[in-house]
Amino acid sequence: MEAVLEVYQKPYDPDLPAICMDESSKQLLKEVRAPIPAKPGKPERFDIEYERNGTCNIFMFFDELAIQNQ
Repeated sequence: MEAVLEVYQKPYDPDLPAICMDESSKQLLKEVRAPIPAKPGKPERFDIEYERNGTCNIFMFFDELAIQNQ
């Protein structure tokens, strides 16, 4: 862990970027029944039942040291 933390202590070098990666998996859901529209004095209502519609992965890459040195 110390070796990883030392990377962020190095001076910024645009020719040698320290690229960070983050990944998140998300479940995609689909409504089974159409929601009931809002009416005066009542909020929109919807059923809690859903259909699973697959998954997706979100990836993010960024240069942390470049952000810190702006």
